[in-house]
Amino acid sequence: MKFQTINHLPIGRRSRLHTLLSRTGGRLAILPIDQGLEHGPVDFLDTPEAGNPHHQFKLAAEAGFSAIAVHLGLAEQYLPDYAEQVPLVLKLNGKTSVPPDDEAFSPLTGSVEDALRLGALAVGYTLFVGSPAQDRDIAQFQQVRKEAHRYGLPVIVWAYPRGRDIVAKGGKDSPFAIEYAAREALELGADVIKVNIPRYDPAKKEQYPKAYRELELSKEEAMRRVVNAAGRALVIASGGERLSAADAVAQARLALAAGCNGLIFGRNVWQRPYPEALKLAQELLRVVKETS
Repeated sequence: MKFQTINHLPIGRRSRLHTLLSRTGGRLAILPIDQGLEHGPVDFLDTPEAGNPHHQFKLAAEAGFSAIAVHLGLAEQYLPDYAEQVPLVLKLNGKTSVPPDDEAFSPLTGSVEDALRLGALAVGYTLFVGSPAQDRDIAQFQQVRKEAHRYGLPVIVWAYPRGRDIVAKGGKDSPFAIEYAAREALELGADVIKVNIPRYDPAKKEQYPKAYRELELSKEEAMRRVVNAAGRALVIASGGERLSAADAVAQARLALAAGCNGLIFGRNVWQRPYPEALKLAQELLRVVKETS
């Protein structure tokens, strides 16, 4: 296993990340279940069993994910049933999908103290890059980062471009927006950065900043630029909305080939009946480990 990418970190953060990386062959594979707060019941309608958090915790334990990422309530209510089986990433902020994203901002839902009390190996924070509320967001994040790093906890940033000004520059999935998100997270002190795979849209290229209008990048090349923008921070690729099993595996391979340090796939795994979900989870973890 190769851990030289984290050797520059202080020992507390490095040892916790090492523990997470060791579970999955030197790369990260995190199962997130923060969507119940972020999206509401709609994510559970097609697969009703997915609405029971035991579904996701059991998947994380049996498949052998690096960790499960959840908000405070799920951690307190369900993690005790899976003690020492599933490492915890405690998500510290979030919001509902009810208001528009014009001024996207996620208030705190938990604390670093909660993370330490629950034995979390890292904390997670959603940072809305480009939002009109970015002054509040950056200030709030700096308090979280400062406290987490004081106690040796790595910080994983969900780096999400959002807001009307991002839309005006080509949208949240443009190469410009996602590269910017990765760089901002690095600049603000993230240890690990969660990003979506960028998509170049010729129909929107006139909205892009000039340097991005004629890039003509493949998806892998575009993702590699994001990884480069993140510098020494580890980059994990989001699975996003549910795909076919074959497409989910292909997306994972693309992200890892582009230099990502792992995956954070949620809905693509647990929005399926349990046997099917476990089979896909095991395949994704096999891909993660074979490319380490």
